[in-house]
Amino acid sequence: MSYLEYTVKHVPAGPRKILYMNWPLALLLAAVAGVGFLMLYSVAGGSFSPWAEPQMKRFAAGFVLMMMIAMVPIWFWRNMASLAYLGSLALLLAVEFFGSVGMGAQRWIDLGFMRLQPSELMKVTLVLMLAAYYDWLPAYRKSRPFWVLLPVLLILIPTALVLKQPDLGTSILLMAAGGGLMFLAGVHWAYFAAVFAAGAGLVTAVLQSRATDWQLLKDYQFRRIDTFLDPSSDPLGAGYHITQSKIALGSGGWTGRGFMQGTQSRLNFLPEKHTDFIFTTLAEEFGFIGAFSLLALYALIILFCVASAVANKDRFSSLLTLGIALNFFLFFAVNMSMVMGLAPVVGVPLPLVSYGGSAMLVLMLAFGLAQSAHVHRPR
Repeated sequence: MSYLEYTVKHVPAGPRKILYMNWPLALLLAAVAGVGFLMLYSVAGGSFSPWAEPQMKRFAAGFVLMMMIAMVPIWFWRNMASLAYLGSLALLLAVEFFGSVGMGAQRWIDLGFMRLQPSELMKVTLVLMLAAYYDWLPAYRKSRPFWVLLPVLLILIPTALVLKQPDLGTSILLMAAGGGLMFLAGVHWAYFAAVFAAGAGLVTAVLQSRATDWQLLKDYQFRRIDTFLDPSSDPLGAGYHITQSKIALGSGGWTGRGFMQGTQSRLNFLPEKHTDFIFTTLAEEFGFIGAFSLLALYALIILFCVASAVANKDRFSSLLTLGIALNFFLFFAVNMSMVMGLAPVVGVPLPLVSYGGSAMLVLMLAFGLAQSAHVHRPR
């Protein structure tokens, strides 16, 4: 018997759970967060304030939160799924009446010590609810119309509330994550074909609604679409963000200009350099190699989540872990596509790297659920 086998066999149940955690995943999360601290230090001109230090404290609190959630049996989270979903829905409704406004949007609830963005919490509780739903639903019913309609409503209700804030990026992520989890649960492909066809019709309707009484998007959202199609049409206005972002990406070359040597961020040409566009700062200072290295870390996080889900014999745990991995993938894929000009600018932060309180803590909460599924998997 090896020392590790002896230790696992003889330690009490509580400490043993810590040994059962998916530690490679936890270390990868810490590595990505470390990249974020480094970049926030850089964009602040070589100072831990005002961004790097608070981000470090949030990650430390989030890491402790992840470990605490991981110690709770997974059946508890399955039983709490409906309450968690309804609680997030109530917070989204509260935003409509008591939410604080920032940058022209009403998305936050001011708690005094921090501003909570309920839409971030909904990304996790929606996955939790859908995983519990498909764990409860018999396999032969999952593609029947009535039983498909229920999860669709679970997705569309919060999506509509988030879209009203307005927050187009998060509403798209909610629909994509919810639809993706339905597909992973085994819902028939014909439903998704119908959704894609309806989506094409909706895009047509949105474009034709511009400058009419029934306009479906805000003016600034249409400007984002124009900028996506032709950034040079307004290089000093709506196209400024993406133009400067592309300059920063291109100027990094293979190896970058060097740490804290990025001209776009240091000379303040790059807007939102500590939040949505922090990836361009990384690419400018560390080049293609630095950007690819971060992408590799993200890919490894997804790989370890998928491996854990595939090995897990509990259906709820497996779907929950896959849903969290899908959510995480959508986060960084949309952000990177956005700053490279491959997708419209929709205000999605880069996970664990961009500055932000709600996004950081909620993401660590999500990985805590994935860790709970891993720790308490059937053996």
